[in-house]
This record gives sequence, structure tokens and C-alpha cells, in this order.
Amino acid sequence: MAEVESFTLDHTAVKAPYVRLIAAEHGNQGDMISNFDVRLVQPNENAIPTAGLHTIEHLLDGLLRDHLASVIDCSPFGCRTGFHLITWGKPSTEDVAIALKESLAEIRDTIEWQDVQGTDKFSCGNYKDHSLFSAKKWSAEILDQGITSDLDVRHVV
Repeated sequence: MAEVESFTLDHTAVKAPYVRLIAAEHGNQGDMISNFDVRLVQPNENAIPTAGLHTIEHLLDGLLRDHLASVIDCSPFGCRTGFHLITWGKPSTEDVAIALKESLAEIRDTIEWQDVQGTDKFSCGNYKDHSLFSAKKWSAEILDQGITSDLDVRHVV
């Protein structure tokens, strides 16, 4: 079985919230994609409840694209501590962290239920498992802690 970089990361040595570049890879056609670890809460100390994480996921899928033109996909970790963010090219961790900060601020401050995409049985495979209240609460807590773009020196954006 291939080794997965994320499973070699010492989860006890990181300090969330942060953005970390996992890898930047070139495809056969010369294109480049980057995979970012967008960690919102401290591993093994906290986890965002599924309904809140699900709503954050639906919102980040759209909001991050508004703030970072290269977004391909934003998918939650099974451990419920953050997301994989896949982008075209190689944006800086600081640019990703700023886009994340702006998106979470919108969730906290301006998003209303009607703004959340994919909340009916036709557009979501688990449409009953959403909580905008939880998404707003967690977004505020994450922003209060500050998001860093550098794991070695906590550089809050």
C-alpha cells in the first residue's frame, strides 16, 4: 500500500488552526495541482460535529472559490478537524490562509440559511445533517484563535 503523507504527520506536534502545503504535483500534461491541509481544530483534542462541518463544507466549496481563483475541491477530513483543499498551481499558504479567513468571516458574519447551497434531497446525499448555527459558532472560534500559514513560526494572517 502506498504511504500517505498525512498519516506520517505527527498530529501531536502541530498547532491548529493552520494551512499547510502537503504536496504540489505535476501531471503528465505539465499541469500542477497542490494539496493543502486546512486544519481548523487541534487534532485529538477537538472535532467539529458532523452537522456543522457539513455546513462549513458546503459553504467553503463556494466561498473559497470567491477568494482564491485556483480552487478545485475542498473536502473534509474523516477525523472532522479540517479539510483537504486541492488547487490548480501552487498558491502560497498565506494566500490560502487569507482566503480561508475571509470565508470563515463571511460564515460567521453574513451567511444566512438561504445562502447555504445543497441543502435539499436533490442536491445533497445527507441533506438533513446540517447546522448553520454550529458552522457560525465554529467559524467564530477558529477566527478567534487566528489562522497561521507557517507551522514552524506561528504567523497568524
